[in-house]
Amino acid sequence: MKELFDFFFKGDLFWKIVLLIWSLLSALFVNGQVDQNSELFKTLKSKDSIIFERTFNKCELQKLDDIIDQDFEFYHDLGGIENREDFFKSVQKNICANKNEKPIRKLVDNSLKVYPLTKNGKIYGAIQKGKHTFHIRKNNKLTPTGSALFTHVWILNNNIWKLKRVLSYNHLPVQN
Repeated sequence: MKELFDFFFKGDLFWKIVLLIWSLLSALFVNGQVDQNSELFKTLKSKDSIIFERTFNKCELQKLDDIIDQDFEFYHDLGGIENREDFFKSVQKNICANKNEKPIRKLVDNSLKVYPLTKNGKIYGAIQKGKHTFHIRKNNKLTPTGSALFTHVWILNNNIWKLKRVLSYNHLPVQN
């Protein structure tokens, strides 16, 4: 402990400056998340809206076709693994079958994060993470049912973003 105290308070000024610069530069690279005003963030947030607002909440299932990769995989901590075809069927059967008691998803404000994936300085994909809450809409009233975390892997192919992998986890019932 004395050595650490001596280093910071009695040591050579040069090494203190080097340590400070290294710490500041490290902080820049540790958080690779893009700014919420960036084009990448806005693009993937709009894709999130298509998946959830348009298909999950409004059951416009045809919107999924252009956004979900052919090699899609969905990993759910309670429901198991689904491929593209199974995922489409599951949304139709479990999310959109009963209009009188309709599940609704809401993105938690400021929870969405986007991390670019690059190779040789060029973006080829991104990781999108966030938290959402779930509700049941019955008689035009929303009743909270739970929450979960999600991680999406998006791939950019021929300038088109496709959702390739989904992790849906930490599903929790409403906490009273």
